[in-house]
Formats: sequence, structure tokens, C-alpha cells
Amino acid sequence: MIKPMSRVADSFWRAMAYCLHPRVIGWSLLPLILLGVLSFGLGYFFWEGAVAAVRATLESWSLVDSLLKWLDSLGASGFRTVIAPIIVVAMAAPVLVVLCLLLVATMMTPSMADLVAQRRFAGLERKHGAGFIAGLSWGLGHTLIALIALVLSLPFWLIPPVALIVPPLVLGWLSYRVFTFDVLADFASGAERRRLLAEHRLPLLALGLVTGYLGAAPAAIWALGALAFVFAPLFILVFVFLSTLVFAFSSLWFAHYALAALQEMRRADTHAERAPDPVMDALPANYATAPPLIADDPEPGPPALDRPRPLNP
Repeated sequence: MIKPMSRVADSFWRAMAYCLHPRVIGWSLLPLILLGVLSFGLGYFFWEGAVAAVRATLESWSLVDSLLKWLDSLGASGFRTVIAPIIVVAMAAPVLVVLCLLLVATMMTPSMADLVAQRRFAGLERKHGAGFIAGLSWGLGHTLIALIALVLSLPFWLIPPVALIVPPLVLGWLSYRVFTFDVLADFASGAERRRLLAEHRLPLLALGLVTGYLGAAPAAIWALGALAFVFAPLFILVFVFLSTLVFAFSSLWFAHYALAALQEMRRADTHAERAPDPVMDALPANYATAPPLIADDPEPGPPALDRPRPLNP
């Protein structure tokens, strides 16, 4: 039996290798194009209006306006220019990341789970525990919960440790719930899926936590300074591209781990269901060979001398 954490590491390297598969690269284009077009359209039509609205709101607050004037007196007048774009990006980026995760889970994960099954688990039975509608409903429901959690935690993001911990945790929990469901939807029954989620909760949460921090990593491009916020619509496209790659890899990681765990669970169940036979189990392993039949003996027996002869007429 493979230990769960050993399987986590094995699945990680296998997912890395599968990212170079041409079919995986092709599947990643559709969510990338859809999200890229959506983010570019929103940035083109609403960026300037959103920045102007946030700037007007900040200047209408006397406390914030006093703080900005104090910063201007210290020579930090550039902060007034970038504060509104920073807030717009801080509000839009989590939504784009969550939407990217949902698109990858819906459009890529079933196909990539099928690819992993064909190459590693060809004999794994498909029990079709959930369909497309069930998977989409599961993903939308958990995405709504994640967005509510992110919105409620926004006021605490001003505290640096909270901003570095809460978003990756929420994103990791969402990855764990959505990717595991979509990977197992076609292969496991409902009971098997619930049992696997219960028995492998900690390793799957570890995968989700790593995914959460990897998903938050593309936000580092905004650390390039004021230039990143001036050209924010372009940087948003780069941000979306990196996020899609991260979640495509994470989907493969969950697929390798969950399908391997499902196969091992079924093998353990099959072994446990075998009724023990104390008599047959005590016999030697080669006793199952059937003894030869008399008709198969190549040497004929002695002639029957006492066989009665027919009477002569």
C-alpha cells in the first residue's frame, strides 16, 4: 500500500510531465481564449470608468482625502495616481482567478482525467456517479461560497498576514472540492466519491493548499510597480494566462492522485470481500492441478482373460 504523501509526490511529478502532452496544451487553449477575451473586453470598456469611480469615491471620504494630501506634502503624489487602479485590480483579480478555476474544471478536467485513465488505469471501471449538470452545479455552488468568503474577508486584507493567508486558503479549499469532484465524476459512484473524500481528506487538502498558493503566485506581476497598473489591461491578460497554466497543472495533479487512490480502494475492497476457505487455503499452491484421468494413460492395461467367449454355432 502506497502512503498518501508518497502518492502526492508521485502525482506531482506525473502531472508535471503530462503538462507537456500536446492534447493538454490544446485543451488549455479554449478556457484561455474565453477568459482572455472576457478580461480584455471588460478592461477595454470598463477600466477607465471603474478607476474614475473608485478615485471619486476615495476623494469623497474626508479621512482618505486628508491622507492623500498628507502624502502629497511628503512628495508621494504618485500614490494618488495608482491607489485607484490598485483597488480595482485587487477587486477584479480574485474574481478572475476563481472564474479561471471554474472554466478549467468544467472544460479541461474531465478530458484530462480520461487521458490519465487511458494511460495509467486502463482497467478502471467507470461507474458514472455524476453527470455534467451535477458537476456544473457542484462547481457553481462552491464558487459562490468562495466568492462570498473572499468578499467578506476584503476589509482584513489591509493587514499583510491576512492578505497572504486568506485568499490562498479559500482558493485551495475551492480547488480541493471542485477538482476532486470533476475527476471522480465519471469513474466513481456517489458512495465511493464520498468515502474517498473522507479517507483522503488531508492529502487532498494539501494538494488544494499548494494549488491555492500557486494560483495566487501570478499576482506577483503586480509587484512590478506603477507601470503594471498603468498598463493593467495588458497585465491582466498575462495574469489570466499564468492562472490557466497553474490550474491545468493542478487538475492533472488531482487526477493522478484521485484515480490512483480509487484503484487502490477498489482492490482493497475486492480482497476484503473474498470469503476465506480454511480447507483450501491450507492446501499447497500447486494442489489445484487436476489429477490425470485413466483415459489419458498412454499404456493400455492387461487384456481381460476372463472375458466370456461367444458360443460356436
